[in-house]
Amino acid sequence: MNWKKTAVFLTLVFCLCMLSAGSAFAEGSAFAAIDMTKWNYNADDDVYYQIGIPYCASPADESYETLAVFVPGTYLNGSDNGDGTWSCTLSDASLNGYTAATAPIVMPINTPGYSAMAALTDYSGSVVSYTDAGFVYVHAGCRGRDAGAPAGVTDLKAAVRFLRFCDDSMPGDAERIFTFGMSGGGAQSALMGVTGDSELYTPYLEQIGAVMNQSDAVYGSMCWCPITNLDTADESYEWMMGCTRSGLSDEEQAISDALANAWADYVNSAGIKDRDGTILTLTQSENGIWQSGSYYELVKSEIEHSLNNFLFDTSFPYDASASSGKGGFGGHGGMGGPGGMGGPGGGKPEGGNLPEGFGGFPGGGETGSNVQIKVLDDITRNETTAGLNLSGTYETAEDYIAALNTNGEWVSYDPETNSAVITSVEAFVKAFKSASKNLGAFDQLDRGQGENTLFGYADGSGAHFDSILAGILSDLGSSYADSFTEDLSRTDRAGYTLQQRLNMYTPLYYLLESSDGCGSSTVARHWRIRSGIAQSDTALTTELNLALALENDARVDSVDFESVWAQKHVEAERSGSSSGNFIAWVNNCMDS
Repeated sequence: MNWKKTAVFLTLVFCLCMLSAGSAFAEGSAFAAIDMTKWNYNADDDVYYQIGIPYCASPADESYETLAVFVPGTYLNGSDNGDGTWSCTLSDASLNGYTAATAPIVMPINTPGYSAMAALTDYSGSVVSYTDAGFVYVHAGCRGRDAGAPAGVTDLKAAVRFLRFCDDSMPGDAERIFTFGMSGGGAQSALMGVTGDSELYTPYLEQIGAVMNQSDAVYGSMCWCPITNLDTADESYEWMMGCTRSGLSDEEQAISDALANAWADYVNSAGIKDRDGTILTLTQSENGIWQSGSYYELVKSEIEHSLNNFLFDTSFPYDASASSGKGGFGGHGGMGGPGGMGGPGGGKPEGGNLPEGFGGFPGGGETGSNVQIKVLDDITRNETTAGLNLSGTYETAEDYIAALNTNGEWVSYDPETNSAVITSVEAFVKAFKSASKNLGAFDQLDRGQGENTLFGYADGSGAHFDSILAGILSDLGSSYADSFTEDLSRTDRAGYTLQQRLNMYTPLYYLLESSDGCGSSTVARHWRIRSGIAQSDTALTTELNLALALENDARVDSVDFESVWAQKHVEAERSGSSSGNFIAWVNNCMDS
């Protein structure tokens, strides 16, 4: 016998079998649905669950690409197999108005800084608030920024496709999937909401053996403080918050100013509309950089709206110290569920360190005044801000307004109407929203930001992605220009340019009529967006522009957007708990 020929033949047969299996899975015809004879049961919580279910045939990383399903006991009729598992059939019983066929499916996306979300390996009682509400809870592990975009969203899409593949056999309505997340998780929740069925993701889904004959669109998206629209995030950051930077060199100041001016160019060409459908613009101003025009006035009015909501909601005396962390990580009903911050399979990024700007718990990203920032070359400067640090108890609304005006009057208050107006966006920013990120807030000049890693090539180093900043550096003759040019010219293994990958991770690419991607995807029908208005992790324009684009999109049924006063980079809510409000919102969407 010729053993070499035999070995080659067997190898060929094996490869053909694997290819056939992958193709069969891709067509959704040969991959097994969830095994209804392998359920586990937690009697205390009355929850059936399965863990470690593969959702793709050719996983890039098996430690991430599996999902766990948690089902209210009401929806299944279980028979004890005697070995710790249960065989189940679907029940006709109802819970909170839902049945096994109609229950919404909720999917957490706990990926701060676009980090990975490890797959669950054990049961977590944190799902109970959702299962008690009648929801099916699905935790899908996904790769993170170290794998490079679009790995994370690709994995989440594969999980959604698998759920639809199993829809006839498992509890939960796979046409009613809601994603929810905070920060980088909020960004990826937004992406799941806008990129449904986008063909740009096809080669990446095929690479991991996703089910290819199912939709990956979701029904609703909940986003707290989403770090997104990274294509212009550096520019919006400098336009809104660059006025708080100090100690910059001439070159650094030129870069900051050019980025702010570029934001005006973007706004004036993007066709962003207000809630009445009128296109918004910026105009040049005597003070500041393009701090005038209809777009500026809308941003200013949103700040005033947030402050007036606070005045309406607050019963004085008001304890500013006790309230400053409300909605923070790990709080009651927060993102402390499976895979949440500090929960099993937690959302911490690879290496166990929080991304820059994320800060400690609770309360989010800011580190206060006298922030150390690294700028050009090896220079480190102290950025001393004159921002307010409110603490203690304020007996009346007038006392609180007086505290806001400590460093100079910028808020006018009418006690008869309990309402306030501000003098300018700049005044608000200097009081509450000073820049805390390095110059090049998201595409850092030394490739040192988490977003640089996100657009890298899974080789341990980051990549530049901001083509606007690249042009500015080139015009200034900066030594950083060449590294930007080099990175922006690269392609990944799928042959995609960096700009294509950036488009895939930019919600507005799919929403604005001025964008090539408009109309190329299935957009979620329902949206809930919350922003801590005092965060310095992003400009307020990030969430505001997303909400405006959605409100002007005929495919969207509802947009519930609020910027929450006195809250930072947290699961900001005007009142109540983040999970309780999310559950109530899902119920409202299901009724519509």
